[in-house]
Amino acid sequence: MAAVSGGAMSAGGNEKFKPSLSFSQIINMNFGFFGIQYSFGLQQTAINPIYTFLNADPESLPILNLAGPMTGLIIQPLIGALSDKTWSPRWGRRKPYFLVGAITCSIALFFMPFSSTLWMAAGLLWVLDAGNNTAMEPYRAFVADKLPKAQYAKGFLTQSFFTGLGITLANLSLYFFQQIWTKSSDNGIPYWVFGAFFVGTVASIGSVLWSVYTTPEIPPTDEELAALRAHEKGSIFEPFIEIFQSISNMPKVLWQLALVYLFQWYAMFCYWQFVSHSIAKSVWKTSAQENMALYSEAAGWTGLVNGFYNIVTFCSAFGLVWLANKFSARYVHAFCLLLACLALLIMPGIENKYLLFAPMIGFGIAWASMMGVPYIMVANSIPAEKNGVYMGIVNMMIVIPMMIQTLTFGGVFKHFLGSDPAMALRFAGVLLGIAALATLRIQVKGEVPAEV
Repeated sequence: MAAVSGGAMSAGGNEKFKPSLSFSQIINMNFGFFGIQYSFGLQQTAINPIYTFLNADPESLPILNLAGPMTGLIIQPLIGALSDKTWSPRWGRRKPYFLVGAITCSIALFFMPFSSTLWMAAGLLWVLDAGNNTAMEPYRAFVADKLPKAQYAKGFLTQSFFTGLGITLANLSLYFFQQIWTKSSDNGIPYWVFGAFFVGTVASIGSVLWSVYTTPEIPPTDEELAALRAHEKGSIFEPFIEIFQSISNMPKVLWQLALVYLFQWYAMFCYWQFVSHSIAKSVWKTSAQENMALYSEAAGWTGLVNGFYNIVTFCSAFGLVWLANKFSARYVHAFCLLLACLALLIMPGIENKYLLFAPMIGFGIAWASMMGVPYIMVANSIPAEKNGVYMGIVNMMIVIPMMIQTLTFGGVFKHFLGSDPAMALRFAGVLLGIAALATLRIQVKGEVPAEV
């Protein structure tokens, strides 16, 4: 397998080599995204409760989640640049990275419930995130490699469908196993966590293997292959040089999207870190410090709530395909972000646990948009030979706000929000509203930005 540097073209960069795929073929090629997102779902809902079971203070949760943004910042653009320059007649261009990432995820998922200390859990999260990022970034480029532009919306929103399905089942598994196993291990982590993570171990590698088996990659043309071979002796620093050069030449749409992502992903990290604590306070009238058993119930119910919004995600994903094709993608995304804004402003005041599902309808639609619609705008604005590196740069726009959040929100939470998890969710809602307004400023090719 050649992993080379330089300005080689991406396989399938020419539209004439990319025939339209059937719906079943698009499902098969994206099925591996299910396992990646199953792993991500466990990370969203179960990692912070694991930290809490290991006696972490709420104020320390942001910094304990630093692994996600840091590994994403480093790994995704690097993997994108490397996969752009990789070709193996047997394994292809993107699929080797899917496999390595999925295997790493599975190992970390298996060992996570055995964490005996807080720092062991935090260390395994770094391994888990490294695997997730290694697998996820090439999957974005894979869609742009394989599909003609007319099918971009269907391809990326199929990934949104599997995002919703994977995260839904991950969250439901937490609640399911909680009903079966009520005892805890010697390290204080309940046995229901073990069951969910063991299922994730199988799902992570199994679904990726299915996509690898069923979906061939488009081979490079003779000219593209010659360009790849010509750069096999390139410097090990060239992928990093290419990343910085690509950033300096980034299309205007991506700079505008970066502003949206600053508010959007800062807000989402706030939600994932504090939703279980907010639900414990509003519904169970307690906290992890006051009653760990009741907090455990709240964490399990949080799995159901998160699972429900992801059910909405996979049910609405293909509807967003129609909307994105009929209307501007930026209008669709802005509207969806407003739905999420309203959901997080309302949710902390709900005291009936069953009513928590109502605002999650809007939140789930927004999550479907977040995982698909912006990539439609990106894929139409970047050169085909740089699909991988630019999808990695887009992920940098995601993880930099997350990294800022992990470094700053502990202080914001303590000194400005009164250490109140309900206020953390409302703060996130306000940020999503700002992101919606910023989305309207994105100028997609052939469109004039809306006045706001």
